[in-house]
Amino acid sequence: MASRGRKKQKAVEEEVEAPVAAAEEEAAEDEEEAGPMPIAKLEGGGITNQDIKKLMEAGLFTVEAVAYSTRKFLCTIKGISEAKADKFVEQASKLIPMGFTTATEMHKQRQDIIQITTGSKELDKLLDGGVETGSITEMFGEFRTGKTQLCHTLCVTCQLRLDQNGGEGKALYIDTEGSFRPERLMAIAERFGLSGDHVLDNVAYARAYNSDHQTQLLLQASAMMSESRFALLIVDSATALYRTDFNGRGELSARQMHLARFLRTLQRLADEFGVAVVITNQVVAQVDGAAMFNPDMAKKPIGGNIMAHASTTRLFLRKGRGEARICKIYDSPNLPESECSFGIYTEGINDVKE
Repeated sequence: MASRGRKKQKAVEEEVEAPVAAAEEEAAEDEEEAGPMPIAKLEGGGITNQDIKKLMEAGLFTVEAVAYSTRKFLCTIKGISEAKADKFVEQASKLIPMGFTTATEMHKQRQDIIQITTGSKELDKLLDGGVETGSITEMFGEFRTGKTQLCHTLCVTCQLRLDQNGGEGKALYIDTEGSFRPERLMAIAERFGLSGDHVLDNVAYARAYNSDHQTQLLLQASAMMSESRFALLIVDSATALYRTDFNGRGELSARQMHLARFLRTLQRLADEFGVAVVITNQVVAQVDGAAMFNPDMAKKPIGGNIMAHASTTRLFLRKGRGEARICKIYDSPNLPESECSFGIYTEGINDVKE
């Protein structure tokens, strides 16, 4: 009788454990589906392991990257024929949905987007929760308006848990002006109760020395994002090197084409890996009649229409009194034109202290 009782208890335990194990397995599968699809999934149907390696050498590490690439670009990869490029496109389009969907489905997807806190409640309120992932946020303004300080704060807050309005991911920082300071991250980490050393380990830093190098670094970024969870990509500043690498009107067309390709790659990374892309931009003085009547019009962001169309949200930063700075929504598809004040302190970006 005792033996029969133990068997019955064991059977009940197995019945309970089976659904739990199934639920855990399902959750793991959902988590895998939520992220980008590894490029190895393309192997088969005439696509060999060598073909996959050629794609990775060209900076394509996910099925999404292949699906978003043009046939023309795939044909430029060394060792890839037109027939092989067609196979890549065909296989990728089977795995990645790229057709029409309903606005209802799009609305559901938008609700899952993570907002990363800026450190200031007022600024978060202006941005409807924080810096949006999966899109490009551009910050422009004069020197000493808080662009780089905001970037440093985001490097820390993106590592916070989701329930703390963070991104639960690492940060990648491309510095073109030599203004990155790790000690600032240590001070900001202390404010949020994080280990300074741990925060620094989770920030991948690279200094860009020219516009070509700046673009090349994005290929390395793509490789790193395919191996680890990143929540944020910062380029500070996106346009500084273009101002020196291209001179005069004679090179304007070449500059804008190069900049357009760089920004397109940034958007591809945002779409592919769901990271928040934050870029800073410089301004140029505008000397015309409009500037006389509206002081805000006296400074305009450089990069022209190429930059304006590539950025999802554009923020105009200007100086206030003392430590205070003012952020204005310059352009956004969903945020109303408004502004708020924030402050720059030892512990990073915060609300203005009275």
